[in-house]
Amino acid sequence: MVAARTAAGGLSTVELEQIRDTLAAGRKPKVVFTEAAGQIAGQLGQVVQLTDPELSEEWVVVRFGRDELPFSPADLKMAPKAAPARRTPIVPAPREETPVAAPAVEQPTDSALPGADAQADAAPASAGSGPSAAGAGSAGDSVKDTKDTAAKDTGKDAKDGGKDSGPVEKSSGVPAPRATPAKKAAAKPKAPAGLTVTLAYADGEWTVAANQGTKSLAKPYVIKASEALKMVGMLDVPGVHEAVEEIVSAARAEAESQAERLRAELAEIEARLAELREAE
Repeated sequence: MVAARTAAGGLSTVELEQIRDTLAAGRKPKVVFTEAAGQIAGQLGQVVQLTDPELSEEWVVVRFGRDELPFSPADLKMAPKAAPARRTPIVPAPREETPVAAPAVEQPTDSALPGADAQADAAPASAGSGPSAAGAGSAGDSVKDTKDTAAKDTGKDAKDGGKDSGPVEKSSGVPAPRATPAKKAAAKPKAPAGLTVTLAYADGEWTVAANQGTKSLAKPYVIKASEALKMVGMLDVPGVHEAVEEIVSAARAEAESQAERLRAELAEIEARLAELREAE
């Protein structure tokens, strides 16, 4: 017995039960809007919920586009199932056949050659006469030559057929070795900047300074004349030795004269101090 539909062209009670079971399984069945739905007739929608039919006639909630709207069962019908896609048969690619050499043709034996039986019968009859025996020998030689020639031609054809089939390349299945990339040359270590030590004399003072490249390691500082002489003594340059000795000698002479002058001044001051003490 076929279940009656709720309205002409609408959903039947059986279809509504199927929709309810489908929603319970977590799927949303597709429906088509009937003529009763108005302008959207023929469009597809998805049933998302079934409400209580006792509260409203429009108790089938359908998602259409971005909206979810209630409809009555008369406004809907089940969407037709899509026909299964036809599978295109796969046509196998044509196989390449390797030419096979033609089989060797079997040569007839002496008994199969035409006239062999007649020659065999005639040979004993004419064995007593010289010309007949010679004729039989010639016939036998002719048959032998025919067999040898046919055998040579057959062997040649088989040999040529083997050549025509072409060489068959065998693959070992082992991948070709990869080319090893060339190693980069080791970077050359950077040489350190040059070191400069300067010994200078100016305004009666000896100073030493040190620089490495543009970096100052030691600013000019004052040293004694004896230290300057020791530094210069390590250099094997006679001209530098003489120049330094002249500077040191001149400085020594000036220091001695200054010391003499200071001693004379000191003597005068002490004599005046002695006079002042006696005046007391």
